[in-house]
Amino acid sequence: MNHVVILLAGLLFATAATAENKYPPVSVDMPLHRVGEHCYYVVGAPGTATENEGFISNAGFVVTDAGVVVFDSLGSPSLGWELRKHIASVTDKPVVKVVVSHYHADHIYGLQVFKDEGAEIIAPRGAYEYLDSPAAKNRIDERRVSLYPWVNDDTRLVKPDRVVEREFAFSLGGVDFQINYLGSAHSDGDMTMYVKPDRVLFSGDIIFEGRVPYVGDANTKRWLETLEALETNDLSALIPGHGPAASDPVAAIAGTREYLAYLREVMGAAVDELREFDSAYSEADWSRFEQLPAFEAANRRNAYQVFLSMEAEALAR
Repeated sequence: MNHVVILLAGLLFATAATAENKYPPVSVDMPLHRVGEHCYYVVGAPGTATENEGFISNAGFVVTDAGVVVFDSLGSPSLGWELRKHIASVTDKPVVKVVVSHYHADHIYGLQVFKDEGAEIIAPRGAYEYLDSPAAKNRIDERRVSLYPWVNDDTRLVKPDRVVEREFAFSLGGVDFQINYLGSAHSDGDMTMYVKPDRVLFSGDIIFEGRVPYVGDANTKRWLETLEALETNDLSALIPGHGPAASDPVAAIAGTREYLAYLREVMGAAVDELREFDSAYSEADWSRFEQLPAFEAANRRNAYQVFLSMEAEALAR
């Protein structure tokens, strides 16, 4: 028996050593936070991906007696491997599932670390819309330059093993999970994960805490409806897609909702009045948001995207 244990330990050490050599090390600080009996997360840095070696989003994991469930995988294989080392510091259980909140680069480039371990990748309907789009290829090509060596020619886009298009629940190792499919809100497809015994919600980019959200290709009308529904939840902790765990989950949901609502109010009025975007943007009062991180980088682009989308909504009436 001792020989078997020694052999397994040697294989695990060899596998870890191979992975350590495979993924260029990162220098960013990635402290691990515990937010429940079973739940942990790491918080990405504010700012742009190129300023932080790709580490701008959050990821978490849930430890059960039958294995680990990971939520999102960060913005490079190197970051995914750093997260895997954190998991190993807590438990020797394997990662058996990865729940992907949505297919955006900063949440999915670490997936190959867990896929290579044998984990099942679970993603919302809409993942293939991204994977099959020119945007997916263009983004990874860009990241292979701007985030080299952490994103490189060995970095690959990982397809989901299971695509979700409705709410479902599962249990693993005595822990009950609820997966909430939200449809196209922040992205082509979004979903959240609720860990029932801990009353912890992993929200993905439906919630941004303490910074201006990235609107991108979002359906802001659907996003607002989703946030209004979430505000009624009784949560002990909310782990957003960006920013620290919310000390006041209801306030965190409200903060993102209020920002999106104001974008739609200002840009919707401009569309209804047939005004140009530039004048509508310059005359808007952004004072309650302009001190938030990422305001300068994201707000004007967000507003323009909402302006265009509300033009399309008006034409469809």
